[in-house]
Amino acid sequence: MSEAPRAPPFRAEHIGSLLRPDELVQKRYAVADKSATPDELVPVEQKAIRDVVKLQQECGIHSITNGEYSRHQFWGSFFETLNGMEEINMREEGYDQSLFRAYAPDVKSFMHAKTIPNSVTVATGKISHTGTSSFLPEFEFLKTVVPKENWKDIKLTLTSPSWYHFRYGPNKAYVKGVYSNDDEYFADIAKAYQTELKILYDAGLRNAQCDDPNLAYFCSEAMLEGWKKDKENFQTADEQFDAYLRFYNDCFKRPDDFHLGIHLCRGNYVGSKHFSEGAYDNIATKLFNNLDVSTYYLEYDTARAGGFEPLKQLPKNKNVVLGVVTSKFAALEDQKEMVDRVFKAADYVAEGSKQSREEALQRLSVSPQCGFASHAEGNSLGHEDMKKKLKLVRSIADEVWPGQA
Repeated sequence: MSEAPRAPPFRAEHIGSLLRPDELVQKRYAVADKSATPDELVPVEQKAIRDVVKLQQECGIHSITNGEYSRHQFWGSFFETLNGMEEINMREEGYDQSLFRAYAPDVKSFMHAKTIPNSVTVATGKISHTGTSSFLPEFEFLKTVVPKENWKDIKLTLTSPSWYHFRYGPNKAYVKGVYSNDDEYFADIAKAYQTELKILYDAGLRNAQCDDPNLAYFCSEAMLEGWKKDKENFQTADEQFDAYLRFYNDCFKRPDDFHLGIHLCRGNYVGSKHFSEGAYDNIATKLFNNLDVSTYYLEYDTARAGGFEPLKQLPKNKNVVLGVVTSKFAALEDQKEMVDRVFKAADYVAEGSKQSREEALQRLSVSPQCGFASHAEGNSLGHEDMKKKLKLVRSIADEVWPGQA
């Protein structure tokens, strides 16, 4: 068994998205309603990215992102730019809304608010990669802002492979006749995902994080109960979770020096709204042992994520980044309490691995529990609040791991 990789992940991490300046938000909306041109957006976006890179550096953050400033929503446009995928919400004649899995936590929340998810993308043809990466321009611009010796530390956040599968009912992620079953659909997405990773790797990317709410939804008792009652399901929730892990592993094939982590999220919508709750106990053993990633970025800011006990299942060659600082609200956590929580988590890792606390701490880091702006409008706090949160994460890391990046 190889050792868990380090730097990345760094001791003080953040999840990717950062609050956008209002000028950037308004300019992107202006482009959307055609009151401004895409060319007018470019200098506004680039200035904002330069500024947010400087902010991260000032806060002592090494895993530099572009704050997801090139996107409107956290998942980007990977699926929308694949051959065979169609945004059916753009059709003038509309679409059949019964395709949604009504008890999927995010869908359920939207339906309760009498709205629908604003991106509805399904396979209407065979899926393949175009050869042009939707993420590469983000990386290439960051390379012009970050010193060359730090390019290896740049972190890109990537789309969940199941993003446009879980929210739809059985066999509804693709139109009839395109694929006969999920295995065929998954196989083509995996090929496209592998192509995307290769393009990014060849350009020099060595640090990526898959943002994945869907796996965390399998912690939700409400979702699992809805799954049991759904007569259309042809497999149990456990079987679907296992299928996802196999699918993700196919997607995540990569060189050994390409650090890849996964962030499990229970929802981080406009106005600091979450979609689900539930401890990791239901999925920890399979998640930590069967999924081919090096690092797990886990929410741990509130009781809805449960306790640290599942960390006993963490293998010795993997890391966990503890999201103990909330990105949803401005109130600043007490540093001593957060340090004590890190030590408590380390004790559970140590117990499961039969190690000392000091040894277990070598596989832990700290971060906010999620991004600050998974959607353009962002969470219910201000830019100064966000800066204080990032500095707090750095201070916690410096106290627990003095002298380490």
